[in-house]
Amino acid sequence: MSQHTLIHLEFSAKDPEEAGKFYAHLFGREVETLEEMNYVTFQINEEQGGGFLDINQEGFNVGDVIPYISTPDIEATIIKVEELGGKILQPKTEIPGIGWFAFFADLTGNRVGLFTGRGE
Repeated sequence: MSQHTLIHLEFSAKDPEEAGKFYAHLFGREVETLEEMNYVTFQINEEQGGGFLDINQEGFNVGDVIPYISTPDIEATIIKVEELGGKILQPKTEIPGIGWFAFFADLTGNRVGLFTGRGE
């Protein structure tokens, strides 16, 4: 995977399972429900996909769409975000068995996710 590519999009949903079914039927995508996380995922291709966040979780609202950018060094990217005037909204956090993510706000206040996989 090349550095700093858009790899994942998260959409807010009142009901993640229903949202997954809607998009599966609309675009012919396979969806997977991760019960332990109340999260539904979809794949666009081998490197890109997305998911549906339950708006009942703290910090997520109707209309939220969060892009995730891959980075080989999440700590270095977090430092660079802060140096450039961005704000870290959630520090590096482990996704067990998958990798790590963090959220930052850009200079306009847009929320963006960073992701580093275990094998990167």
